Amino acid sequence: MKVIETDIPDVKIIEPTVFGDERGFFMETWNQKKFEELVTGKPTQFVQDNHSKSKKGTLRGLHYQTENTQGKLVRVVSGEVYDVAVDIRKESPTFGKWVGVYLSSENKRQLWIPEGFAHGFYVTSNEAEFVYKCTDFYNPNAEVSILWNDNDISINWPFDTIPVLSQKDKLGIKLIKL
Repeated sequence: MKVIETDIPDVKIIEPTVFGDERGFFMETWNQKKFEELVTGKPTQFVQDNHSKSKKGTLRGLHYQTENTQGKLVRVVSGEVYDVAVDIRKESPTFGKWVGVYLSSENKRQLWIPEGFAHGFYVTSNEAEFVYKCTDFYNPNAEVSILWNDNDISINWPFDTIPVLSQKDKLGIKLIKL
């Protein structure tokens, strides 16, 4: 496993070691000991796994929870997405900054997004299947959506048209309202 630093020190790109031959490939997608040693530096427990499928042009996010805050280890098993983490920790020197990474079934990269970040992704392939591990349970009563096009964040999304959004994401709030 190779860990790649990002512009926000707590957000990490993880490249698994892939063993491949004419039959296909094998890779380890989760190893608690290595993850804690190389990524978080502390005990990390995942309690929920999620899997979504989305069509091209879909943007999901930017989501976070005010209670049951979640760290997420995300990856794509089919297709490609542009994945974004936004620092919403008010006392952080990187508050309001974002990191964007292409995750795909081809590059097999994972992204670690710790608690205190909003998360979203945009599907760049015809469709994508996205899986992620969470450090706390989903709490719909505490979920918040930040506007994907908030000028205070200015994410450089890889599209030039309005994405396909859920009603919740269309009604997202601005970062300054946190």
